Amino acid sequence: MFRHQGKRRTLKHNLQIAMVLSLVAGIVNVTGFLEFNRLTTNVTGHFAFFINDVSNVEYWRGMVYFLYIFSFLFGSFSSSLLIEKFRENKKLNVFVIPTMLEVFILISIPIVYNLYQIKYPDIIVCSLLFAMGLQNSFVTKLSDAVVRTTHLTGLFTDLGIELSQLFFPKTHSHQAKLKATIKLRIYIVSFFFLGGLIGGFLYSRMELKLNTLIFPALVLVMSLLYDDFRFKIIKVIRRYRR
Repeated sequence: MFRHQGKRRTLKHNLQIAMVLSLVAGIVNVTGFLEFNRLTTNVTGHFAFFINDVSNVEYWRGMVYFLYIFSFLFGSFSSSLLIEKFRENKKLNVFVIPTMLEVFILISIPIVYNLYQIKYPDIIVCSLLFAMGLQNSFVTKLSDAVVRTTHLTGLFTDLGIELSQLFFPKTHSHQAKLKATIKLRIYIVSFFFLGGLIGGFLYSRMELKLNTLIFPALVLVMSLLYDDFRFKIIKVIRRYRR
């Protein structure tokens, strides 16, 4: 899931990472919105509010939305910086580093929430946007820009284009590849939606509030452990066969 890179990655690997990270993003998106009434997985809406406040000469209000945008950008930058810095280390799976940083953020927020009264919720919103910037960046680099998991606008655009191309097999002859891409996008949308349902259920029905963020953190940890465990099993099997 996390180990295979470049030409070694297959549709199966991309489907696995898409399911995990879309589920995580869906939970974070709903939890952040229910708690703070803010979008915490993308910055499209925040950019619109930022422009509106600046045009109305309300610079201080606009600065908050600028911080949201910058947090996502800084998360993406940090993720890519960590990956590039440690890429030369052949023994290290560089994508684990930003993933564990995301896990740390998602777990830290409920801890702070339970121990202290949150006086500045915008800091939490910025932290969630930073975490989603981390995630969107490393999954983009890992999948060679095939998988995006934190927002759906571009995804639905691509899906609409690709669905229309199914009706023109003569013009778009690579139908098998096209269907595989459509399948991947449907998986991303479905698991983002499933994550939203799980997040809403845990937040509202189970009354976990921000403790809901522990669940996506556990999903990330389990996916990393599964990846590592599976890799070790494969190594043992190969040694045994030799």
